[in-house]
Order: sequence, then C-alpha cells, then structure tokens
Amino acid sequence: MTVLDYRRPSSLSEATELLQDTDAVALAGGTDLMVAIRHRTVGPAVVVDLKSVDDIGDDIAVEEDRLVIGGRVVMSRLVSHDVVTEQFPALASAASVVGSVQIRNRATLAGNLCNASPAADTAPALLAHSATLTLASGDSGRTVPLSDFFLGPGATILNQGEVVTSVAVPIPTGPIGSGFARVTRRRGVDLASVSLVCVVEPSGRARFGFGAVGPTPLVAESTVEDLATDDGLDHLLSGTTPISDLRAGADYRSAMLRVHTRRALVAAMAQLRARS
Repeated sequence: MTVLDYRRPSSLSEATELLQDTDAVALAGGTDLMVAIRHRTVGPAVVVDLKSVDDIGDDIAVEEDRLVIGGRVVMSRLVSHDVVTEQFPALASAASVVGSVQIRNRATLAGNLCNASPAADTAPALLAHSATLTLASGDSGRTVPLSDFFLGPGATILNQGEVVTSVAVPIPTGPIGSGFARVTRRRGVDLASVSLVCVVEPSGRARFGFGAVGPTPLVAESTVEDLATDDGLDHLLSGTTPISDLRAGADYRSAMLRVHTRRALVAAMAQLRARS
C-alpha cells in the first residue's frame, strides 16, 4: 500500500504553496477524495488537509447583498441555516440529499463543486441562483461565476495551487420562487440520474440549473410564458446531452428531464405566489 504524505497547514499561503506540487491534492471533507484514493483512481503523493486553514471560513454570513458560504462549510450546516432555508430553500433541499447524515456532516459545499461531478447535487441550485466562487492562490485571488467553473467531468478552471475559499449567492431583492427535483434509482444515498432547480422571478424570468444531463452541470434561462409551449421547453433543454450509463438510459433521462422541468416550474411559481 502506498504511504501518503499528510500535511495540515494553518494558513492559506502555506496550503496553496503545498498544493503547487503536482502530486498534491486538497482535502476538505474527503468524502470523494478518500474513495478515489481507495479505488486507486487518483494517486497523490501528498494530501493537504484544509480543515485548519482559518482563511478558508467555516461560517455562513450575510454580507451586504449576498450570502457568503465559507469554503469549509459542510452540507449539514446548509440544511439547518435559517437564511439558507428561507431565501434559498432549493439549495437546502439539494444539500439534504447529499449522501447520508454522516457524509453531510463531513462533506463541504466547496468540495462538492471542486469534485466536478456532472451529478453534483448542489450545483444546479447554485447555478440557478447565479452563484460566484472566490478562488485564492498565495496572495492573489479572483472571483468567477459558477457557470464558468466546470470544464468537464472531474475538471474545473482551478489552477495548480488554487483553492475555493468561499461561495457567494446574491440575496434576492424581492420575492422569488424555487423548485427542486431529483430522480434516483433508489431512495437515499444514490447519485442523481437527473437533478434540477428552477428559480422564477415576478417578471416571469425562469432560470434553471441542471445536473446529470451533460458533461457538466449547466444553466439555462427562459420565461414562464415561453415554457407553456413544447417549443419553449425544447429550446430550454437544447443544451442538455443525456447519456446512457449504469444509472439510467439516455431516453429515460430525457423523458424525466421534461417531466421534472415542468414540475419544478409549477412548484417555483406556487412558491412565488405564496411569497408575493
């Protein structure tokens, strides 16, 4: 068995310096990484544990017009946080179905995104809510839209030595409605065959985040009026490319995507009416 070098830095600069090594990987919650190491799909020489890096926050805070979620915040915090459940219920719902209770107490939101699975449970909600990520390396940093973050399965725009320090979501200035939908093979502890979130504004703008229907999570927009027609729904879903794998066939995914897109839209509109 390969012996890994384990490092637990206390500062962001130390962490990013260690991660400049091409054989080093970051560990946040470790729920994906440790499985990959055990299955030998990755073989790092150095594991850099980020859990003691104070510059990567473990809190959720309202900062002016946005909700900022620290890079060490775990899923269970999202599920129970008052602002998340009130303002972003679809995100709380998505976080609540990530793995088991034990996994949610360990897995981080940032790690779920950095793993870059096409079926990442939290990505559709964050995409639908126009989330941005703050990335840092050494003394430099940058902010990028989540919609630009994913490059392909397991691939992101993160440079060598860069880490996600926070996720920011704009707080709505008025009432909105959201709907969350997810299809799995079995109930509980399973990756999604299809997942999506719809966010509707009073103007009729409808923004969707989709998961497990393309090589990356993706976002698309339309209007409530256009989605009343089959052509409008076809246009919204034109960027999706479902595949057949062990979880579902492409035809089944396509059919479920259409059904649950309409259901999520109906749920979002109902929530909007209740909040208006």
